[in-house]
Amino acid sequence: MALQKKHKIMIGSVSSIIVIVLIINSIFLYFLFVKVNTDYSSLNSRLIEMQADTQSKINELTENLADTEKSLGNQLSELKASASSDFSGIIEDSIPAVVTIKTDVAQGTGFIITSDGYIVTNAHVLVGGRKVWAITSEQKTIEADFVGYDIDLDIALLKVPGAYSFLELGNSDNIQVGEKVIAIGNPLGLQFSVSEGIISATDRPGSNGEEAYIQTDAALNPGNSGGPLIDTKGKAIGINNFKVSGSENLGFALESNYIKNSVNAISQQELQKDLL
Repeated sequence: MALQKKHKIMIGSVSSIIVIVLIINSIFLYFLFVKVNTDYSSLNSRLIEMQADTQSKINELTENLADTEKSLGNQLSELKASASSDFSGIIEDSIPAVVTIKTDVAQGTGFIITSDGYIVTNAHVLVGGRKVWAITSEQKTIEADFVGYDIDLDIALLKVPGAYSFLELGNSDNIQVGEKVIAIGNPLGLQFSVSEGIISATDRPGSNGEEAYIQTDAALNPGNSGGPLIDTKGKAIGINNFKVSGSENLGFALESNYIKNSVNAISQQELQKDLL
């Protein structure tokens, strides 16, 4: 009898422990559910706030781009008015072929050299970038394919899909000192930079030792790097490359015949054909 009684007490104790464990487990699961539900509600609220903030920024950007597009005509009119009669019509014809080149670390300018979307720019604009985009004068952002580069002449060749207006390269052997030129840049893809000047000298040596550069007093701003230097016939006779530090009116552009040779060397190596 004593043994049976002891056995019943043990069973009762174990049952009590099991009940207590179940109660504790239930309480734990309840608080866990409450916490998860609270966290989910908090996360959902944050997601809703982020979505609203993102949509607000998208709307703001869309409005800014719309305003920019509306003002494009006004910008062209102002640029044409500020330029001499030699370039008043050429600016409007040239700008559609000028693009902003943007990577995830830097940006510059480039210009389209074929109707099927090949673009030339300065190679240094692409250094360190993993992706590259071209922003057109119509504010369209297009991911560009990297074709190749010429590090000695600081030339890079890119490709975007589609059909485009393009700039024809002039013969830089025919340029004359004193000839009027304009330098076009597109710094942020939102506004144009045009500066007018003359050719001060030709066949100037660059840091690479090549006597391949046009010296011009047309102001070269950071946004002009990689953009075209255009003559009064509307042809690109150079690609704006660098300016002498500390000098206001001492800029240099790689001559167009060197651009042509460099582009064809790149395209022969990468595409097995001449582009120009």
